[in-house]
Amino acid sequence: MDLKKWNIFSLLENDFILEVKLACVFGNQGNEALIVSKNDDVYALGVNVSGCLGLGTNNGTLHPQKVQALCKKGVIGFGYGSGPHVICYTSLGEVYAWGHNAYCELANGTTVQSSSPMKVEVCLASKVVVEVACGSHHSVVLTNEGEVYAWGQNKSGQIGSGMNTNQGSPRRVNSSIGGKFIIGIACGQTSTIAVTNNGEVYGWGYNGNGQLGNGNNVNQLNPCRVMALSNIVIVKVVCGCSHTLALSDEGKVYAWGANSFGQLACLNRTNFFSPEQILEDIGRIVDIAASHYCNISAAMTQNSKVYMWGQCRGQIVLQPILTPYSSLHEVFACYSTPSITYKPLTVAWDHGTKVYDSIKSSFDDQSTSDLIIRVEGKDIYVHKALLKIRCQHFRSMFQYNWQEDSRSVLEIEQFSYTVYRAFLRYLYTDQVDLPPEQALELLDLANAYCEDTLKRLCERVMRQGIDVENAALLYYNAITFHAKELEEFCFRFSLNHMTAVVQSKGFASLDETTVKNFIFKAAKAGAFKT
Repeated sequence: MDLKKWNIFSLLENDFILEVKLACVFGNQGNEALIVSKNDDVYALGVNVSGCLGLGTNNGTLHPQKVQALCKKGVIGFGYGSGPHVICYTSLGEVYAWGHNAYCELANGTTVQSSSPMKVEVCLASKVVVEVACGSHHSVVLTNEGEVYAWGQNKSGQIGSGMNTNQGSPRRVNSSIGGKFIIGIACGQTSTIAVTNNGEVYGWGYNGNGQLGNGNNVNQLNPCRVMALSNIVIVKVVCGCSHTLALSDEGKVYAWGANSFGQLACLNRTNFFSPEQILEDIGRIVDIAASHYCNISAAMTQNSKVYMWGQCRGQIVLQPILTPYSSLHEVFACYSTPSITYKPLTVAWDHGTKVYDSIKSSFDDQSTSDLIIRVEGKDIYVHKALLKIRCQHFRSMFQYNWQEDSRSVLEIEQFSYTVYRAFLRYLYTDQVDLPPEQALELLDLANAYCEDTLKRLCERVMRQGIDVENAALLYYNAITFHAKELEEFCFRFSLNHMTAVVQSKGFASLDETTVKNFIFKAAKAGAFKT
């Protein structure tokens, strides 16, 4: 990502940009920003409304200044409200808050704004926070034990306390979700959504536009389960200003809430009071994005295509349109009003870009190749030196007097052309471009060649492409190739979709031992309890 896509970063020196690790842009005009550098210093720049930059003053700055109170604290994430107020959490799970505080959103027992970050210790001193989120004037955090704590403005019940009075210190949300393990949180302007580890979704707070998805427009003071998603396993939720998107483990997207700007991808612009599936025609979705600051929505498909809809630079876009972007962040940088980051942006700089591009373009280039690999009668042009550098299998082949070392053409018979070409392309690009089913064969190859990094990439492809038809086969292959994490993922997916999976052709093809072990494991997990 080019940070200068956000105007607030346009004056940053290139040398400074190269040291950025994490960045976020917020504020009602996109005029505030926080940056974490590679050496763990925190910087701020912008207008500094309500002291939200944490610099100890209310003065604005065009150039980055250090937020001394947060330097070397291990800050790894931020949340920001509309006041604005800001909360962050560290690698140790500590929480700091600063900025606007008229509604107790800083959890310091007062309504006085603070221009310096202060540690939130009341009720959180012994907790390890792993995620934070903010609405307009309320704050929510998630602990490593799956607990949700909230504070701040509560006129619509967005704190989930059962009351509608503002909350001046963190309060655990117990009602309905007290015994649940929460894995994700999100905030609309005055509402809160949470998703559990078994895919259930709960919402509370303001519901005037149906953003809680419970079938009506009545505010909820306590968490209320979204029953329309009862038979769907949700893995991620995001909130816009007054709408909600949810992503299922099958790559399907559901939407509800306000739709006056087309943010639900529905042509009639009517609000949804219950979840409706959207984006059915653009393929499997692997990520979604929205922000309580705006009315724009975005999604990325399995093949990395980025779509957007809703209020895009003031225009109402009712149907998802394909963008030229490679990141969801670019949608918000270029088309959101205000131009903000929908979540903190992690920056990964590749200082060897020119070398990478050269190597990438040399793959299957006959003019520079010194070796032909022939699979199924088709030639792939490669370079011995690069194969030796990148792969232990080829290093052994070309260094220890194998007979293949003297040949200009190598014949490969164990694998298909498509998969072996994808493997060789990976050696040049670090990328895997195969559908999940063919990634199984590539996983077999990676296992045979002891390519652990490639095995993990194959597992990721299969995770993103799993469905009820191929889940059993992916589970079997994960066992075969000793991919423990993938095995557990496939098992959990199968458990969540037990009826459909056991009726699939893939499950019917499993050997008797695998079926018995699966049923035994499912029984231990409580799949057959009545």
